[in-house]
Amino acid sequence: MFNFREFEAGPDPFGRKFQVYLKWLQTAISIRHADTVDVRFVLTDTEGNQTHKTIALSHADLLEVSRETGRKLDDPWCARIAALHLRYLVETGDDIEKDLVTVLPADIKRYAAEVGKLETAEVGAR
Repeated sequence: MFNFREFEAGPDPFGRKFQVYLKWLQTAISIRHADTVDVRFVLTDTEGNQTHKTIALSHADLLEVSRETGRKLDDPWCARIAALHLRYLVETGDDIEKDLVTVLPADIKRYAAEVGKLETAEVGAR
């Protein structure tokens, strides 16, 4: 299963790879009055430079995808969706200059499907 707590991302468009660590996950209503689940990551490049990225997942979109897929909305699911989007950002360079990135509803749906496949494969491998 894809480890969302610690993983490698990249290479980016400049050939750099990053070690990524999950810093925290919390509802953003408490920190920025937004109806999102925010997932914060620390990225460290091969030279030791660190940056932080917060991936914001709309709570309403998460609930909709959860209902459609029958998947319980929980912290690991949200963290995996956010981690997949972070990997996409690093690999493509899209929005990489931003510290806070909101994931589009269609992307949440796509990442949720990918997480579902990973979870199914993991259960089948046991």
